[in-house]
Amino acid sequence: MKAIILAAGIASRLRPLTNNTPKCLLKIGERSLLQRSIDALTDNGIKEIVIVTGYLHNQIEDFVKQQYPNINISFIHNEVYDSTNNIYSLWLARPKADGEEILLLDSDLLYDPKIITRVINTPAENILTLIRHDLGEEEMKVVTDGGFDGNITEISKTCSPTDAIGESLGIEKMGKSYTSALYKELEPMMNQEHLENVFYEKAFERLIPKGHTFKVLDVTDLFSCELDTIEDLKNAKENIPHTLY
Repeated sequence: MKAIILAAGIASRLRPLTNNTPKCLLKIGERSLLQRSIDALTDNGIKEIVIVTGYLHNQIEDFVKQQYPNINISFIHNEVYDSTNNIYSLWLARPKADGEEILLLDSDLLYDPKIITRVINTPAENILTLIRHDLGEEEMKVVTDGGFDGNITEISKTCSPTDAIGESLGIEKMGKSYTSALYKELEPMMNQEHLENVFYEKAFERLIPKGHTFKVLDVTDLFSCELDTIEDLKNAKENIPHTLY
């Protein structure tokens, strides 16, 4: 199993903090977001990590090479990071991910590394992590056909909050058959339909009627948060458990 970390975005809502620093290198406590993810992955036995970069990519590459010289970490550069969404960064990872067993992670997450342990140890081949809280329009909401034991039937920001059982955290485990189907689906989305500006969950949704979906893994009991705004960063610094500092 290898890990794919998507770290291409500009993070304009975190300016001025991201004027000269990529979001994944912002520090919470003693370590940056990216450092925390790499540590969590390697501590759980992941031997290969691929980082898709974009904005200020040289900073990310220099940091990783200096901090992790003995770990198999490679980089894929999204040259059009300023005009595409995360689905295009995922598409660019095809040479490393198609037909492979992977963990897919957003790079703007602060989370308890036990989440990675739980994802890896869950027997289901395809897992999507989920957190429970009051839902609105902004969240990437998840609907299943049987509560927390069911299969995902819808995942989008537009589905009904009353139908959803939680929000996607942004950490998924995918088996080989799923990644093969995923990149087969992404090919026309990128090359014919030019859907470079949608979220990658759009591809997940399109695979559901074709028989490819996820089981959910509820990780609400473990600390996690997504950092999109200055307020998110402030809350993260205030709420991070001391054991994770």
